[in-house]
Amino acid sequence: MAKEKNVYLCSECGGSAPRWMGQCPQCKAWNTLEETVAEPSGGARHRFQALAKTQPVATLSAIEATEVERLPTGVDELDRVLGGGLVAGGVVLIGGDPGIGKSTLLLQALDSLARQAKALYVTGEESGAQVALRARRLGLGASAVRVLAEIQLEKIQAAIEAEQPTVCVVDSIQTLYSEQLTSAPGSVAQVRECAAQLTRLAKAGGTTIVLVGHVTKEGAIAGPRVLEHIVDTVLYFEGDTHSSFRLVRAIKNRFGAVNEIGVFAMTERGLKGVANPSAIFLSTHGQPVPGSCVLVTLEGTRPLLVEVQALVDSGGPSPRRLSVGLERDRLAMLLAVLHRHAGVSCMDQDVFVNAVGGVRITEPAADLAVLLAIQGSLRGRPLPRGFVAFGEVGLAGEIRPAPRGQERLKEAAKLGFSVAVVPAANAPKKPIEGLTIHAVERVEQAVDLVRDL
Repeated sequence: MAKEKNVYLCSECGGSAPRWMGQCPQCKAWNTLEETVAEPSGGARHRFQALAKTQPVATLSAIEATEVERLPTGVDELDRVLGGGLVAGGVVLIGGDPGIGKSTLLLQALDSLARQAKALYVTGEESGAQVALRARRLGLGASAVRVLAEIQLEKIQAAIEAEQPTVCVVDSIQTLYSEQLTSAPGSVAQVRECAAQLTRLAKAGGTTIVLVGHVTKEGAIAGPRVLEHIVDTVLYFEGDTHSSFRLVRAIKNRFGAVNEIGVFAMTERGLKGVANPSAIFLSTHGQPVPGSCVLVTLEGTRPLLVEVQALVDSGGPSPRRLSVGLERDRLAMLLAVLHRHAGVSCMDQDVFVNAVGGVRITEPAADLAVLLAIQGSLRGRPLPRGFVAFGEVGLAGEIRPAPRGQERLKEAAKLGFSVAVVPAANAPKKPIEGLTIHAVERVEQAVDLVRDL
């Protein structure tokens, strides 16, 4: 027998090398090459088939295009992230830390879908009895969901073709293997091949397929990045497993908006959608406290109110700058702006900034709220009750507008806030009932204003 030839595949880009090297020759990533058995040239011929049917060349304006029909999952927060529901023939990839609730949420959604369509749950990590026990714990004992415990790709494809389900969940893609390949389940080649074959099956038969993906220690979905390019939608579970709240964020969506989030609370009966997510990101202080400022941030199309807390304390010759939920480098920049343009110095102070509730804030519109929280903690003076702020701060001390400022202000007024400090460009032309709005153009104006409130 001929000796099997080994190759090394990159776990980041999927590129191959004939021998191990410290750096991938394609994507230049370090220590990402993994040994696997080279596939025969004849067996890999089917791998390069197109995922979609070939169509003739046509003029863009002459192509008929209609809005895709949505199938609601029955879970409102999940439908929001998906853009309204599942699309026939679409492929969704959902990733998250172990135990965060991926399988729980998908089982709940399948149970709701099974009442109006045929649903299949393919489990490669659990037996059918384990899935049934979990369903009973969630109160889904009478569920009509079909279950298949299998990890061989060819058998799963045959089951999908025989059952013809409307929706199929595969939990998880890292446990599957194809007979066409000799590498072990979870390897780069197997993950890529199984995902491509399931995607091709979904496009050809119109079945919506949801793939569950493991994540690496860095938080990315395990396997090459090509896995995220193949699918139509990529969702990530966020949140601490020790907290009862979970966020589901859309990173990629060919049928809807990206960066949408769904907020869930983990209960004894599974994940329940949170109708008013701003409530979980706001602390319940009896009286206003120094170092606290409420920010109106934007997650996708949803305005959220998040409390930003700052603690300024004497730090000695080597002060620390720590932030949780916010970028640390941006915090250092904001402290420099606060000193240069507003005359507030923290050079000998420890500065700690935290976003309440475990939410991660990435948009620059949080700058103004962070500065006002730091200034309040340093002076020991709390902001007035019902105070909100948002706006981006530039290095020259100017306060730049934030997108969709009107919606942010209306959300704050709806939740009972009465005073807002916003960029001058975001000042509404018509007054908002119950909300006093102060428009500012520079950092020093905002600092002087809150001193007088």
